[in-house]
Amino acid sequence: MASWEDAIVEEKFLAASGPGGQNVNKVATAVQLRIDVFALGLPLYAYQQLKVLAGTKLTSGGELVITARKFRTQEANRADARERVTELLAKAHERQAKRVKTKPSKAAKARRVDEKKGRSAVKAGRGKVRLD
Repeated sequence: MASWEDAIVEEKFLAASGPGGQNVNKVATAVQLRIDVFALGLPLYAYQQLKVLAGTKLTSGGELVITARKFRTQEANRADARERVTELLAKAHERQAKRVKTKPSKAAKARRVDEKKGRSAVKAGRGKVRLD
């Protein structure tokens, strides 16, 4: 089992909508997992990335709320919710590549200035014709 499962605060089964017909009305098949993010002991970069990825699924109290209601059975929904948590945490641990600042070379700057001068000459030639 994964280590994040120790941080589960609550696992609740609730009535779901969607496929299942009468079964949906009788049986609580949807699963809601509440996970304490602070108990996970995530590094700072992973926590920040998790906040971005989770969006509204992360409460202000630091709980990640995942609701799974795709399937007709509790077991399938439970497995789906746990799989989604695992994927979310794996994505949060992926480090973003550091951006390397670049600047244009002297030759590139010179080419840009030359092009600007050329455009300026073309536009200057569009003025009214004077017969002086």
